[in-house]
Amino acid sequence: MTGNDATVSAEQQNVQPPTQREESPARLSRPLIRLAKACGVSTSYFDQLGAYVEIRDEVLVAVLASLGVDASNPAAISKSLLDVECRKREELIPPTILALTDRTTSVPVRCSADSLVSITITLEDGTAYPHDLKAHARTDTDRDFGEQLVLDLPNDLPVGYHTLNVQVGGVRRSATIIAAPPRIELPEAVRRHQRWGWMTQMYSVRSADSWGVGDYGDLRRLLHDAGEKSGADFMLINPIHAGAPVPPLQPSPYLPESRRFLNVTYIRPQDIAEYARLDEAELAEVTALHDGVAAQNDSVEPIDINAAWDAKRKALRIIFDKPRSEEREAEFAAFKRAAGPDLDAFATWCLAFEVWGAPWEENSWFFRTSKTSPEVADLVREHHDEFEFQRWLQWIADEQVGAAQRAAKDSGMALGLMQDMAVGVHALGADVWWSPERFADGVTVGAPPDFYNQLGQDWGQPPFSPQYLEKTGYKVYREMVHNMFAHAGALRIDHVLGLFRLWWIPRGRTARDGAYVTYNHEVMLSVLAIEATRANGVVIGEDLGTVPEYVSKILADHGVLGTAVEWFSRVDNSPNAGDPYSPPEDYRRYALASVTTHDLPPTAGYLKLEHVDLRERLNLLNEPAEQFRAEVQGEVNAMLDLLVERDYLPKQIADELREMDAADEDAAADREAVIQRVVEAMHAMLLDAPSVLVQAALVDGVGEHRTQNQPGTSWEYPNWRIPLADETGQVVHTEEVFDLPRVQSLAAVLNGRA
Repeated sequence: MTGNDATVSAEQQNVQPPTQREESPARLSRPLIRLAKACGVSTSYFDQLGAYVEIRDEVLVAVLASLGVDASNPAAISKSLLDVECRKREELIPPTILALTDRTTSVPVRCSADSLVSITITLEDGTAYPHDLKAHARTDTDRDFGEQLVLDLPNDLPVGYHTLNVQVGGVRRSATIIAAPPRIELPEAVRRHQRWGWMTQMYSVRSADSWGVGDYGDLRRLLHDAGEKSGADFMLINPIHAGAPVPPLQPSPYLPESRRFLNVTYIRPQDIAEYARLDEAELAEVTALHDGVAAQNDSVEPIDINAAWDAKRKALRIIFDKPRSEEREAEFAAFKRAAGPDLDAFATWCLAFEVWGAPWEENSWFFRTSKTSPEVADLVREHHDEFEFQRWLQWIADEQVGAAQRAAKDSGMALGLMQDMAVGVHALGADVWWSPERFADGVTVGAPPDFYNQLGQDWGQPPFSPQYLEKTGYKVYREMVHNMFAHAGALRIDHVLGLFRLWWIPRGRTARDGAYVTYNHEVMLSVLAIEATRANGVVIGEDLGTVPEYVSKILADHGVLGTAVEWFSRVDNSPNAGDPYSPPEDYRRYALASVTTHDLPPTAGYLKLEHVDLRERLNLLNEPAEQFRAEVQGEVNAMLDLLVERDYLPKQIADELREMDAADEDAAADREAVIQRVVEAMHAMLLDAPSVLVQAALVDGVGEHRTQNQPGTSWEYPNWRIPLADETGQVVHTEEVFDLPRVQSLAAVLNGRA
């Protein structure tokens, strides 16, 4: 580039004086910087340590290209700037309008004040808003168009999604009105007093009826027993978004193929209505398939998800082929109608995967075909039975998750199932193949370098296009949230910062070379408010790590709970291991407070420093193992100091833990008893936090030591495949969990009876 946008070296461009805290007037005046900001691309940011960083030119150019904006040279930048400004000026009405129910919303109508204008609103239920709507002249004028009009939306619009129709002469435009309450009010049960629940990886808990992997039948039993036997009010599980239908399966629940639909590998065949109608031969075949993998239910070894699905899929096909009653067929048809074209899209992607092979294979169909390709239509026609099978699987999964939530509420739970929303979807998944226009092209989402990941992170997931969301009234986002709340009383959003901004990394660049792209968080939070209000539910945003202060404040203002974790909660948010931990009264009221997360080892393993050995074995340390061990021991000591100081734990117990030799096998039972006392003390401390929700991990309840997920690894460690086991290494089955004395003891603590 030349002139105002002359390129300097990468080293020169983003190394700033230590005292610089904002972009200079000269930088702000550059056309490239103005264009980036006009398109919602941040041109600078503050890293985890508070250092000011400016984004390099070539990164901005690449990110803008992913938004369909040409910034490849000075002339292109000038033209793109003009195009952006013209589009805004020529827009009759904005495509998406946020109308909060506690205030007046004014909508600009970009036409002259003397124009003949017709305005109507179609409500979400399809009826017309019954009163006349008139625009009036703006008090301020536009220098190019003169005096224009503004419409004050009526303040009696029902909460929901409506359509504003404006016609001026021969020009007709429509916009989506998102009419939302200003905040998510806590359900009455949560307002009355603090509520507590469990967190578990659903796949890890199995019963005799499981197929080697925890399933929706296990989930139903877990929810029922958690409510009835332990007094819990909710249970957070791993994401159950849809995955690929063909082995090898992706074990991570945070890298789904679609967030619109459900993971069908968790279906329990025996709970399908048509299972009871199998004849003797069919039942024998399904039973044999189950028996072939049932031994895995008793194994503490990593779960073989592929063997389990191979057997289960064959059984499901046998049940699918069984004729359904007229009533059941009508229910299936209703499900397909309600799910709409997206169900067909996902089923077609699954079918292509089955017939044509994995989309990530070289020269795959994913890159050669689209929803309009004749060969795709031929595929569905030639394999329609398999296509219908994929749609049927989604119906059955939906039925079984619904049954689990009903069991939770029937057991007395205030909220029941808490679903977890992943950040995004697989780049070669169904959503991206069928509807590429929904996503930004040529970029993936991740995180810039920080204290824990010095090279940054690339999660390999394409981001939603902000322009597409705005243009379509956020329909795809609305449907995703609605479907998750259909069978849940609470929703946890992983990396909630993504509602505000995401770190976009251009293809071919490292995670260092990205830029933040902003989203309309007010609209996205308002969609959450509508759906949570309709479900009388709660939304929790995972706001751990490097999250700007304003984000947590805005979340609280909207009634979205944040996240507090004891192992991360140090005085003044210190990042230094061994620094004092915060007392519970310093936690936020609008938060879900817990001892740990799924990315940390269970507390028993943490207290024994087992993750130090694990990370050393996996070559994940960037410092000497003994130094890391000393840091972790410092964390444990600081936690013990707080527990003793605040009378949650006798000093004698803390001293015993410090002095115990982890290698002394003869003292194993005593050590476990001491660890249990410490674990229960850490949970007792949660009860003194003002946080409206507190949570215990089921692994902490049973005394499990092994890590469920080790960040920084893929296949080096069996992430998301560790079955639930107790402190002795024995498998804990679904029907046993809430009868275990150790689980009952922790539940008594959380119920305030200890």
